[in-house]
Amino acid sequence: MQPLRSLLGSDETTVALFVDGPNVLRDEFDVDLDDVREAAEDLGQLVTAKLYLDEHATPGLIQAGEARGFEVTVTSGDVDVKMAVDATEFALTEGLDVLAIASRDTDFKPVLEKAAHNGVRTVAIAPGEYGRSDALRNAAHDAYVVEE
Repeated sequence: MQPLRSLLGSDETTVALFVDGPNVLRDEFDVDLDDVREAAEDLGQLVTAKLYLDEHATPGLIQAGEARGFEVTVTSGDVDVKMAVDATEFALTEGLDVLAIASRDTDFKPVLEKAAHNGVRTVAIAPGEYGRSDALRNAAHDAYVVEE
């Protein structure tokens, strides 16, 4: 597969990665956080990498996220609202070039659309072919599948 950087930009391209932990880090997908981060780094200079987890996250998962350079946010209940608000705010206020959302949840479609409407290039990162969301893929400028 051709690196996304060759398709999208250069080292000066700024990228923000937001990961929906409960929908990406599932046993059936066997996704490694390093692979998700690498996919975002292929897009340009990673200026933030945020992993969102719910209150059921184990201390080991939180530590693994932090060890891989993610800023981990643990929320009570569903992570979607917090992640969507944070990703939209970051995309619209930080002078960002690319917003990458790692999820299979169509709740993030409006985030991708809003960012794109405001001139931010969008990428949907899916946790394997089985975990790919057609809605996210179609809303984003580009899509990437993390191979299992």
